[in-house]
Amino acid sequence: MMDAGVPIAQPVAGISIGLVKEPDRYVLLTDIMGDEDHFGDMDFKVAGTQNGVTGIQLDLKIDGISEEIIRATLQQAREARMALLKSMLTAIRRPRAEISPFAPRLQQIKINPEKIGLIIGPGGKMIRALQEETGTTIDISDDGTVTISGPDGPSAEAAVARIEAMTEEITVGRVYLGTVTSIKDFGAFIEIAPGKDGLCHISELSDGFVKNVTDVVKMGETVEVKVIAVDDQNRVKLSRRAVLAENAEAAGENGEVEKAVAADDGDAD
Repeated sequence: MMDAGVPIAQPVAGISIGLVKEPDRYVLLTDIMGDEDHFGDMDFKVAGTQNGVTGIQLDLKIDGISEEIIRATLQQAREARMALLKSMLTAIRRPRAEISPFAPRLQQIKINPEKIGLIIGPGGKMIRALQEETGTTIDISDDGTVTISGPDGPSAEAAVARIEAMTEEITVGRVYLGTVTSIKDFGAFIEIAPGKDGLCHISELSDGFVKNVTDVVKMGETVEVKVIAVDDQNRVKLSRRAVLAENAEAAGENGEVEKAVAADDGDAD
């Protein structure tokens, strides 16, 4: 567990103590091979940390054991446990800072309950596809709590990212990297989140005159667009022209800074 990055407070080790008993004497055996489980009279499992016992389990083939045997068993188990813990801590002193990417994951996120249907899809089509593609199991509660269990970190994170993208609120003023999904004479429809697209009107495709939409974008092409409006019917309006203008402005500012730095260096010389 420590190697996997599980933040346990103390390492735990366990050992089993066996018993061979005759009417007038007995012998306790520290379990290594397991022969005493077959030939002996007791299998007394003891687990714990360096500070104390955390769990015990006892199997008996005889009618019972005395307090003396119990005390001797716990003492012998403690000595064996300490030897095991010493060996474990020699290999790794503390839990790793990061959880192993190969360790199973259980993650929970909260979404707007009104958007549960987006994840489930018609007849459960969307959630089944999402589980198959990411290799995870997804459970959704009515209050919008989504529980994702995955065989490893990347699988769970991929499912979380997909769900967050599907349920994300489209924000006016934000720039998205979208994919052209449909081209019309009047503009291009661009998917900016799973299942969410917007219209980039032909007048918003470039900072100059555009005769044909296909002169600027092609089907399947990824482009940066800015959300300039969302109407009362939740239709999204996009602008590539706005992104180009912002990029040009930023490039101009960087150029001015570089000139100023060069001038300062020249004065210093």
